[in-house]
Amino acid sequence: MKRLLWLSALALALATPCVDAQTPESKVEFEVASIKPFSIAQTDGSVTLGARFDKAQVRLVGLTMRDLLGMAYRVKPYQLNGPDWIATERYDITAKMPSNVSPEKLPEMVQSLLNERFGLRVRRDKKEMAVYALLVGKPPLKLKDTIVDPNAPPAEAVQVTGTGSAQGIAVNMGNGTTYTFGGGKFVAKKFNSGAIAAVLERFTDRPMIDLTELKGTYDFEFAVTPEETQTLMIRAAVAAGVQLPPQALQLADNGGNPLEGAVEQVGLKLDSRRMPVDIVIVEQIQKTPTDN
Repeated sequence: MKRLLWLSALALALATPCVDAQTPESKVEFEVASIKPFSIAQTDGSVTLGARFDKAQVRLVGLTMRDLLGMAYRVKPYQLNGPDWIATERYDITAKMPSNVSPEKLPEMVQSLLNERFGLRVRRDKKEMAVYALLVGKPPLKLKDTIVDPNAPPAEAVQVTGTGSAQGIAVNMGNGTTYTFGGGKFVAKKFNSGAIAAVLERFTDRPMIDLTELKGTYDFEFAVTPEETQTLMIRAAVAAGVQLPPQALQLADNGGNPLEGAVEQVGLKLDSRRMPVDIVIVEQIQKTPTDN
């Protein structure tokens, strides 16, 4: 079970940072694309999942259908409503970018790929749900301003990768944004407040909405006990769709929300409330894509 927990946390960690869903102005699609099923080897070693894209090629390794849908529609996992298997079926995708199309159009191209190869059909709606509002807490704020090299050359490619083992997870989200979780400590580099909320919500039981109004980019870290780490990993596994034994679920139910105390260590706080949230409902999708 321990291995399932860190693999699930790793998979969630790789979900692409998103903004609100929107409809593309015009259809864009990959020139060619290869889609293969992906399975995590049943070993006790480390596993690397991730995404890499530049102006020429896209490689998406081991992402679930839910990850791909989130990328395609620029939404977070909790904004997706679809069959259970989208959280567990993983794919290996290699695609060629069309010429003179910006990598910023990657979501629209993934959307076209899912429509054509998986028969995807969706509709949009709104749903009121319980959320955590991320707020600025009692001073002092202990987020440290990220030191950025003004002379650093722009990245030629964006690469998002994560490595997980029984010792913890390490995630590179591209452009210098990284975090590690293991050994009783969560350490993050180069996060804005929206990204802080997005990454922490993957280890809790409900969406987290950034209401801090903070404008900077920050480094931060907080400590967690072994018991708190176990609770966070179980929550991540549940969110990833992993079927866990009843005793594991009971541990999570009895573990409270370790993130409440964790964010207080850096001068933030969580507030429980209900809010309307945009959602994407999957009305039609097939598990196996059409031939390459």
